[in-house]
Amino acid sequence: MNQDKILNDNYKRINQISARCMRVIDLALILGFFYCYFISDIDPMLLAIVFGACFFVALIPTLVVNVLKIDHSAITKHVVIVCICIIVTCLIAMCSTYVFPIILFPIMMASLYYNKTLVLFTSLLMSGGVFVANAISFYYKDYFIGNHCNSIEDTLLYYTVPQIVIVFLMSVVAYSIVYRNSMMVKSAISTAITMQNNQIGLIYAFAEISESKSKFTGEHIKRVAEYMRVLAKASGFDDDYVEKLGVAAMMHDIGKLMISEEILDKPSRLTDEEYQIMKNHVLYGEALLEKCPGEIMHLACILAKEHHEKWDGTGYLGMKGEEISYISRLMAVCDVFDALTADRYYKKGWSLEDTFNEIVRLSGTHFDPKAVQLFIKNFDEFKAIHSRIPDKQIY
Repeated sequence: MNQDKILNDNYKRINQISARCMRVIDLALILGFFYCYFISDIDPMLLAIVFGACFFVALIPTLVVNVLKIDHSAITKHVVIVCICIIVTCLIAMCSTYVFPIILFPIMMASLYYNKTLVLFTSLLMSGGVFVANAISFYYKDYFIGNHCNSIEDTLLYYTVPQIVIVFLMSVVAYSIVYRNSMMVKSAISTAITMQNNQIGLIYAFAEISESKSKFTGEHIKRVAEYMRVLAKASGFDDDYVEKLGVAAMMHDIGKLMISEEILDKPSRLTDEEYQIMKNHVLYGEALLEKCPGEIMHLACILAKEHHEKWDGTGYLGMKGEEISYISRLMAVCDVFDALTADRYYKKGWSLEDTFNEIVRLSGTHFDPKAVQLFIKNFDEFKAIHSRIPDKQIY
């Protein structure tokens, strides 16, 4: 979890909200057009041109955010603010005091982003817009409505200055609110990051305990976590979810804490009774994790329960095909790959080529064919991880 990434993701959601707000403004513009058409004497053609231009400007954020998908860029919020300021400027120029309250809309929109600099930018832009709008309203008052001044000085005194003062005062209020809220948001994110880091540390500690109990080293869980990240990213998951899956993967064998060392470390073949006990580690893992809060623990619970399931239904719990969660199907490939290639005190690891061929051979029986295809495409990364994180001494 990264604070900057969380803030950027939040900006993405705010950009989407802003785009929706601009579409609502489009509806308001349609109603405003008909209202002015029937109650004012503005030339219908001029009315249609101004409202039509405002309508299309209000659609620009939707084009940027929803069509072009430029919703993470820092420039997007400025596009939204510029668009709403243009619309407000046009409406004030045409209707003057009749639409006076709308000068507050840009400040309200800027406040959504809890960005102090954006509030100041909006304040300056809207102040300029107010000045331009009232100048147009005065010089073309024969075409528009609302401006009854006889001189530009009176327009500045009775229209422009009061409106700019209101924009300034609202900007001060918005700035204070945004400053306070941004501090609260950053504090909350910092606390959440600390808690998740502590959770990850605890997960890693428990994972190492589960591995060391059976005389494995902790390198197994490190490699499996990295393999899982590779397949998760290749599956199209976002970076945050990929990282959560990598951490959760380290807990897949936590249920082995409940299995006796005599069974875990038995050098010879397990009896049917011992094998049944060993198989129960997936249920023990689920029992240990199912009531733990947090998304990572929920993912870890799924992986702990299902990582020995097979695509054809011959796994520990008899789950089959799509009944097995997708992430557990990825986990099965990762776990088997590492189990086959790793040296253990009771066996020599397979070569990477033999392991590759075995996993491909078991596609459609042990493994989900889609997961195997991802494994094939990313086999070079698996080899790099295997080389980068070798086992320590095997006892």
